[in-house]
Parts: sequence; C-alpha cells; structure tokens
Amino acid sequence: MKKILLLGATGSIGLQTIDVIEQHPDRFKLVGIAAGNQTEILNQILEKHRSIQVVGIGNEEKKDEIHHNKVYAGKEAMVQCIQNCEYDLLVNAVVGFRGLKPTLESLKKGKDVALANKESLVAGGMLVRQTLKETNTKLYPIDSEHSAIFQCLQGNDIRQVKRLIITASGGSFRDKTREQLKEVTVEQTLKHPNWSMGKRITVDSATMVNKGFEVIEAHFLFDLDYDKIDTVLHKESIIHSMVEYEDHAIIAQMGSADMRLPIQYAIHYPDRIPLKEEHPLDASDTFDLHFKKMDFERYPMLKCAYEVGRKEGNLGAIFNGADEQAVEYFLDHKISFLQIEESILKAIESLEYIQNPTYEQLEQSDLAAREFVKQLWD
Repeated sequence: MKKILLLGATGSIGLQTIDVIEQHPDRFKLVGIAAGNQTEILNQILEKHRSIQVVGIGNEEKKDEIHHNKVYAGKEAMVQCIQNCEYDLLVNAVVGFRGLKPTLESLKKGKDVALANKESLVAGGMLVRQTLKETNTKLYPIDSEHSAIFQCLQGNDIRQVKRLIITASGGSFRDKTREQLKEVTVEQTLKHPNWSMGKRITVDSATMVNKGFEVIEAHFLFDLDYDKIDTVLHKESIIHSMVEYEDHAIIAQMGSADMRLPIQYAIHYPDRIPLKEEHPLDASDTFDLHFKKMDFERYPMLKCAYEVGRKEGNLGAIFNGADEQAVEYFLDHKISFLQIEESILKAIESLEYIQNPTYEQLEQSDLAAREFVKQLWD
C-alpha cells in the first residue's frame, strides 16, 4: 500500500490523481492533501478519504472552513504538510513557482516525487539536480510528454540515445499566422483542440511557452544536452513523444489524451495496472498521424526556452515569473496575446542574471519578473 501526499489536490491533475487512487484502493492510500483556496472540494475529498493525516490551505482566511483537526495554512502550508505527514510518495501537482520549495523539501526528507509542477525544473532545475544527487531520491514525470519519453527509455541505455523528440499539438492557434494572432481573444485561446487543462497551461500551449518549459524539464529529467532535445508539431496528440537511438530506431509512446495514464505510471512505476478510460486509443482503427517541422519564427517562445535553458542560472525563474504574470494579465483582458511574448522577452533582457543562484535568489528573481511585467503594462 503506497501512501500518497498530494499537493494541488483541487486542480485538474490533482483530481485526476485522486481518481486513479480511487480506482485502486488496494494499492494506494491518500494521506495528505493541499490546495490554494477551494475548501469545498477539499472537504469533499476529506469525506471520502478518512486516511488523510494532514491538510494544507494557502489562503489563511479559509483555514477554519476545513473539516479536519490537522490543518496548516499560509505560505508554508505545503512544506508543513511534508514535514508532518508519513507518506511514501509526494505528488506535486501545484501550478507555479510556489511548487519548487515543496519538491526540494520532499527530496531532502528522502521521499521521491511524482512531478507535474513544471516550475520545479524550469526555475529551480539546478537546485533540484543537486538535491537529487545528495539524497539519492528520484523524480517520476507526470507530464504526458516526459512520461512518454520515460516509458520509451525503459530497457534501454540512456547513453545510446541520439535525441528526444517532444511532440507539440500547436495549441489553440496552430493554424493561424502571427499576423492573425494580433486579434485573438481570451475565449479563443482557452479552446484547446485536444486537451482539457487549466487556464494557464492552455494559454502557455498556445504561445508554445509550455513546450519550451518541457524542453528545459527534459534536460534535467533525463540529463541530456539541449542539442539532443528536439520538438515536432503533431496535431493529433496521439504520439506523446519519441526517443531516437544511435541506430536510428525510433520508439514512440501512443495513447489517448488522458492524463490519468501518465499519472498512474508515475505513482505505480515500474508496474502497469488496469486503468479505466472512457475512450482508450484503439490502434486497430484507421487514423492519420501528421508531423511538421517546428518553426522558431512562428513560435519565438520555444527558441527563447532553448536559450534560457542553455544559459541556466536564474533565467528560468525570470522566464516563468514573467510568463505567470503576463498570462494573468492576458486572462484579465489587460494585455493582448502577443504582449505575453513581449513581456517575457523584455524581462529576460532587462533583469539581473545570476549564474549560480540560491533558492532565495530564485524567489527574488521570480518576484522581480512579476513586478517588471506589472510596471511594463500598468
């Protein structure tokens, strides 16, 4: 019985993780949950999972709304849950920079992490890499693309990999020119053709910031140089990623657009167990697969991500912080779609570069990037 501590429990990945846990009550036990604001959903989870030891809530004002006797509230709630919970695996499904510290804390405690929080590696990859070495702990990827790569690597030698090929759907505007992007709306942006996701990641998919983050994540997850990480447009989202080996054999992982598969693989690795899907991929059906070479001029954020990744330091924190603030402004109708890109590029160009940052310096870089974007448009 594997005991799971789940951060970001009320979000899309969090709720799907709970669904996987509930499909296999003989294999998993939910022992801790944390979220930002949604106390009603937390209480619903508590009602079904009496095994929960600790609860975390980011909004201190809502602490008394939670029906549990061990509740931690405020900025340090997730870290306090980690420190005061007996668990086997942390599932980090938090969105944003605030997910980095819990990842580091769990690894320092000697507990492995199933990671859906992109920012842990985008902003803090150097710190996470060092902590993994010091603690002999492991990260298990939940992102569908990284899970696909992880699966394609099984039984093979990472030293024989020629390149990783990360697939990208292209997002909501994959068929639009940059000229047409000047007029797109928030509502249009949030209509992803393949996946049902949270608002920020759906916007990031359209700008290709999300794919840029995935390139940086892949570098840290699989310890491969950026020259060995490629991206390709694949609008069907059936092949989630591929690995090409030195003999030019390419192994691909295929599946439906259902995040529960990579979640389950991460939390029950290395074993595969049944998963109830409404529409699993049927490879005996006839379907088409299309691939298109990535265009860095059409998607400048992807080019930016490679540059940020190669330089490392605090640039990932600036990249992410600027994006988080710019996306928030876009969703609030304060800036246009293309001004998200402008915000990120100007922040990276303008803010101080730190080659070997501490956690505190990464935190300050994140805040500085957000403030820069605010001042840029307010």
